[in-house]
Amino acid sequence: MSTPRRAAVLGSPIAHSLSPALHRAAYAALGLENWSYERFDVDEAALPGFVEGLDSSWAGLSLTMPLKRAIIPLLDSVSDTAASVEAVNTVVFTEDGRRLGDNTDIPGMVAALHERGVEKVESAAVLGAGATASSALAALSVVCTGPVTAYVRSAARADEMRGWGERLGVDVRIADWAEATEALRAPLVIATTPAGTTDTLADAVPTAPGTLFDVLYEPWPTALAARWSAAGGAVVGGLDLLVHQAVLQVEQMTGRAAPLAVMRAAGEQALAAREGR
Repeated sequence: MSTPRRAAVLGSPIAHSLSPALHRAAYAALGLENWSYERFDVDEAALPGFVEGLDSSWAGLSLTMPLKRAIIPLLDSVSDTAASVEAVNTVVFTEDGRRLGDNTDIPGMVAALHERGVEKVESAAVLGAGATASSALAALSVVCTGPVTAYVRSAARADEMRGWGERLGVDVRIADWAEATEALRAPLVIATTPAGTTDTLADAVPTAPGTLFDVLYEPWPTALAARWSAAGGAVVGGLDLLVHQAVLQVEQMTGRAAPLAVMRAAGEQALAAREGR
């Protein structure tokens, strides 16, 4: 029998995470009977001690908020992708004990867009300027050939988005959140805001919308996503992002091709169970 292998998702709070459902489904489909995937509520203060306490049975970690930056000083190396946004969501432990950090959110976003047929756009809009917005800009550096307008609420956030744009080679233009209805006319809109924030924009969805990428997956659909879909626009959701980034994590941790369809079905089932469907 092969040696047991462990992986987990860390964050705080963490009880809501769908990652265990996705990774466990992948392990079952791949016949990795001795692999386990758990969730641990770990904050920034507890993170160093947790990582130091891991033994050789550990294959990798998934990191969510607030640990994506806090993990970096604890690693031996960080991929260029993760370094570009100063955020690590994936750690792989090598046989010789090294800790390798990566960011699968960015290629996960790109893969989710490609899956919906979005290969290139001439311009885009980003709603919000939090942590996810920097990953959105990194993804847009791949799929957007022109300017990206970021709709923000404060001068400080505007400065942050300009800085990320310069760093990532994206032509970022700033607009006030009060003008966010204008964002909906872009061929690609990425909403990175917390639940409920974009609800007031739903009535402003144009008659022939482009593509909306709303990074939320619970509750789903958001009011904006529902109206967008009803108007005939393409919608990419947070579950699409979660599944695609998890596929890349499974592949890095196990060295096996991950079963995308199986993992998506597991995520959909887990969400339906929460909603009592």
